[in-house]
Amino acid sequence: MPSTGYNRHWGTRSTGNPGYRTPGYRSSGRTTGLPQRHAATDVSASRAWVPNQRQEMASTNDLKNGMVLKLDNELWSVVEFQHVKPGKGPAFVRTTLKSVMSGKVVDKTFNAGTKVETATVDKRTMQYLYLDGEDYVFMDLDTYDQTHIPGATVGSSADYLLPEAEVTVAFHEGVVLYIELPTSVFLEVTYTEPGLQGDRSTGGTKPATVETGATVAVPLFITTGEKIKIDTRDGRYLGRS
Repeated sequence: MPSTGYNRHWGTRSTGNPGYRTPGYRSSGRTTGLPQRHAATDVSASRAWVPNQRQEMASTNDLKNGMVLKLDNELWSVVEFQHVKPGKGPAFVRTTLKSVMSGKVVDKTFNAGTKVETATVDKRTMQYLYLDGEDYVFMDLDTYDQTHIPGATVGSSADYLLPEAEVTVAFHEGVVLYIELPTSVFLEVTYTEPGLQGDRSTGGTKPATVETGATVAVPLFITTGEKIKIDTRDGRYLGRS
């Protein structure tokens, strides 16, 4: 008698005849009758870049500030551009570009009318939920979908990140490029050395540890337990709450 068993990979029942399918079986491209598992998206598992089948192209004559270009598989944002038509020779476009990933700024010149590949960067407002191993979990405030973002992508932003904080997360082709914090945040000082009477007028600073674990240079009169305002772009102390 031929053996019978369920083949999970193909969704068919084997009867010893490879070409036989269970009566009433219809291929629908999905598995039915099996429990579905819902989990947060793991960005780190899909970080490999997969090229679009359709490339979006634009002419250098159509450049605009803020437009994102894909050059040599890197994303660059147009900071400034200038159309130049010299007395002799062909016209060209002089640009200043900023790397979306690293922030590096370069100057690049294109011939007028040159076709360049453009890229769409999708920015979403998300809320930081919790740390899961080395990943930071964020929730889309529109769809409530959760996304795991590797610590390497979050980078130094983690120094100013508390649960429930709202940030902007930039995506390109389903991959997180970076997160963008508000320009300033308020954080509580969890430890700093006591100051001395009259420290307010000395202009000196001392290190202070805030609730995220980051260290900030603060005036000598700041005490443990106070909330201070910090510039997230460079970590500067801006004042007290």
